[in-house]
Amino acid sequence: MAAPAACTRFSDNYELKEELGKGAFSVVRRCVQKSTGLEFAAKIINTKKLSARDFQKLEREARICRKLQHPNIVRLHDSIQEENFHYLVFDLVTGGELFEDIVAREFYSEADASHCIQQILESVNHCHQNGVVHRDLKPENLLLASKQKGAAVKLADFGLAIEVQGEQQAWFGFAGTPGYLSPEVLKKEPYGKPVDIWACGVILYILLVGYPPFWDEDQHRLYAQIKAGAYDYPSPEWDTVTPEAKNLINQMLTVNPSKRITASEALKHPWICQRERVASVVHRQETVDCLKKFNARRKLKGAILTTMLATRNFSSRSIITKKSDGSQVKESTDSSTTLEDDDVKEDKLNKAGVDRSSTVIAKEPEARKQEIIKMTEQLIEAINTGDYEAYTKICDPHLTAFEPEALGNLVEGMDFHKFYFDNVLGKNCKAVNTTILNPHVHLLGEDAACIAYVRLTQYMDKQGQAHTQQSEETRVWHKRDNKWQNVHFHRSGVTGSSPFTFAHK
Repeated sequence: MAAPAACTRFSDNYELKEELGKGAFSVVRRCVQKSTGLEFAAKIINTKKLSARDFQKLEREARICRKLQHPNIVRLHDSIQEENFHYLVFDLVTGGELFEDIVAREFYSEADASHCIQQILESVNHCHQNGVVHRDLKPENLLLASKQKGAAVKLADFGLAIEVQGEQQAWFGFAGTPGYLSPEVLKKEPYGKPVDIWACGVILYILLVGYPPFWDEDQHRLYAQIKAGAYDYPSPEWDTVTPEAKNLINQMLTVNPSKRITASEALKHPWICQRERVASVVHRQETVDCLKKFNARRKLKGAILTTMLATRNFSSRSIITKKSDGSQVKESTDSSTTLEDDDVKEDKLNKAGVDRSSTVIAKEPEARKQEIIKMTEQLIEAINTGDYEAYTKICDPHLTAFEPEALGNLVEGMDFHKFYFDNVLGKNCKAVNTTILNPHVHLLGEDAACIAYVRLTQYMDKQGQAHTQQSEETRVWHKRDNKWQNVHFHRSGVTGSSPFTFAHK
């Protein structure tokens, strides 16, 4: 008698529940397996929207996840292909990020850091034994199975992972997250499994002191540091770290990949396998304090510490996102997309529909967004004080603008604005206070951004009467010669009492 046909439709096996996260081509929802009542996270990818290249990456991610079964790796339980959708069914990971858990602990020591990196190395070792290089090891991809004390660390997000034969070294394209990239990737040399160990070295360094070994606001300087292996152990925070811990970091952060320690060798290092005897058990409050700041810098809306990308959106997404109760399953936002550039020319990427807002980003997105807000505040301050010289330094000479004073016309250049500086601004008021409300910044690649906000202006007229007015503004900023300039703005009609044209632009 013939065996019954296996269920192939997702809905035959699983019941979909609430949405947990969303990406450009995918949505993550909690689901319940009908036969067992077990909960999982279903990543539902709309395959109609994928290019052939994206589809290949999806298949690669599923293939890699299927062959990795380890207690320290987020497990793929099912992969179901239907006509317009592909379903990837993963562990429902509810413990949140490892780094967030550490700062919430009452006690954290070097021995705890040793236990954390041991679990990470166990997952990496399993990957390497199965011919898989993760390529994007970083705090965002290190999760905890549950909120219970002592829950297992789980490695997630295999969107950038590749398959290699043995100890094969080749150029697989530029991929990863800036602060965790290895020297060989930055030098565009052949690479393989050692890139994951380098990233583990960076992670271990952070686990011990709460800040990274390589850091610079300027991406070129950051890369120069990494390529040179230029890190140190500054006092006083490193004075209390054991020599064995530093020795392991040194072996991980070895510039020459052929001399770098392997995952299996690292697991045999005394600081890990003889933790009770070697690692310090003194509470590291300074590390926890630093790690809180480090987490805050990289967290903004789920974003990463530093991002550079050119990846297709779905491949960098994974299956963890914040739920309303604070637990997480993974689904990175666009701002946390990591770099993946398979040496495809930029114009081809554009034609293929890559989101240009996710081109190479030199700084963490939040830092650059704050920079745009700060520049906007400086520009408004120049207007409020009638400082035309400061205003011209911030604006492009060919600034274009739509504003009520231009009677619906697009004006270009500075002359139209200069009239107000010469005749109105700073002359008709005693005191001015401007508040920017609800600023929204859209990063448009590395050197352009758009900000939209409500501008509330309070001022005193010559008669000593207080007035308030409100307008909606949008400004486009462009970075030239490492300096932001306002190239275009649009301002709505002013509402509120206004005896004269004021606080223009």
